[in-house]
This record gives sequence, C-alpha cells and structure tokens, in this order.
Amino acid sequence: MFGRFGGNKTALVSASAALPGRDTPIPTARRHHVLGTPLLGTVPPGFADCSFGCGCFWGAEKAFWRLPGVHLTSVGYQGGITPNPTYEEVCSGATGHTEVVRVVWDPTVTGFADVLKLFWECHNPTQGMGQGNDRGTQYRSGIYTVSEEQAPTAEASRTAYQQLLTAAGHGRITTEITSGQPFFPAEAYHQQYLAKPGSRPYCSAMPTGQLLGAFPGADYKLPPQVWRHYDWSISHCVLRGDNTPIALPSMNA
Repeated sequence: MFGRFGGNKTALVSASAALPGRDTPIPTARRHHVLGTPLLGTVPPGFADCSFGCGCFWGAEKAFWRLPGVHLTSVGYQGGITPNPTYEEVCSGATGHTEVVRVVWDPTVTGFADVLKLFWECHNPTQGMGQGNDRGTQYRSGIYTVSEEQAPTAEASRTAYQQLLTAAGHGRITTEITSGQPFFPAEAYHQQYLAKPGSRPYCSAMPTGQLLGAFPGADYKLPPQVWRHYDWSISHCVLRGDNTPIALPSMNA
C-alpha cells in the first residue's frame, strides 16, 4: 500500500487524461472471507448500502465488517473516471478513484448514523489527498451514497463532526459526499485482507479521537457496549481487534 506504483499523486486527474480502463470487470473473490456472504450478490430486500473512503481500505474494511448487522463488506474503487480499474492503475493516480469499503447492512439492527459514526471516527477526514503515511488521490476521504435520502444525513453528520474537530483544534474536513458513483470491486487478494493468513498488519488511519454524537437525522441503534470495541486512544486498535463480528449484548447482560 506504500505508493509502490506511483501513488504519490495529489491532484485529481482530468477526464481527458484518465486511463481508458476496460469493459470487463476485473476478477475478484466469490465470498466474504469472514461473513461468508456472496461478494457480488444483490442487496437483500430492506437492507441498505453505502461506500466509504477512509484511506487504505485494508484496516477500514475490518472495522466495518465487525459492526453488528453488517451483511457484507467489500473493498474497491469509486469516485473516479476509469471503468473497472486495477489496483496498479488506481495507485498511479490516473483513474481518479479512491479506495473504498462498500458496506451492506440491516437497518433494523444498525442505523446509518452508526455506520457514519464509525466512518468519521476511524480516520482523520481533514488530510486531503492522503491518510497518515499514505499520500495520493486514492487515499482521500469520501462517502458515496446510493440514494438521495442518504445524502442529507451524511452531510448533517459531516457538519456535526466538523464542529467537534474545530473545537479540538483540527482543520477543515475534506471528505467528499456524492451519489451515483459506480463501485468497482478490487482484486481478490485485497478482499478482507487482514483476516487472511500471512497478511501484513498495516493500517495508515489516523483517528482524531473525537466521538460523533447526536446530529439531525441520526438513527443510532447500536448500544454503547459495541463502541467499547473501538478504542481510538489505542494505536491501530482495529489491527489489534478480533476478526470476528461484534456480538450484540444479550437482553439479560
């Protein structure tokens, strides 16, 4: 993930200069390595989905697949120009995409606000074209919604989180929020990378330590016990955590 393929590109490529890509999707995994769900299956009726760019997608995906109510996560490329890009092409800076995690979840268990809370808290959204040691347009922060209904909630959460960051002395959020951007799955070896034997325990995310609370339109559903599994005061807490999904506390606990 270290910019090996010329990933130190900090200006978005123009449409005229972008790579042409291809009509055929690149090969990827068939099933989620942890959850067992089909990676390319349709969204179950009543479920929600949205994609999030938080820097390197390895660690971010693990954070999301552990949330209760999550049906599927997959990593890929979004927000750019080139159709069906490869990892090397995205890292060249010549496709315009950022690395994202697509999340599909059961909204009766986990609210959109819960997913947004994890997004904002798991990285530093003020770092522009990069995150931590990783620099380049493919590491920028973004929320890629699939419906017009999601956009106002995402924007309200951004406003609320900016207030927290400003009070704590941080800069301006650079996260882009947009709809209608196609998601292109990444190669099989990137999917659920950190759960696979021999994986390198790497994550460049730089959480600010600010915890998102109430905001207009918030539909939080997860209990406080869940968030104890994400201790942002511990360096690389996602890497240190289990791969298994977090269980909801029983009613008798």
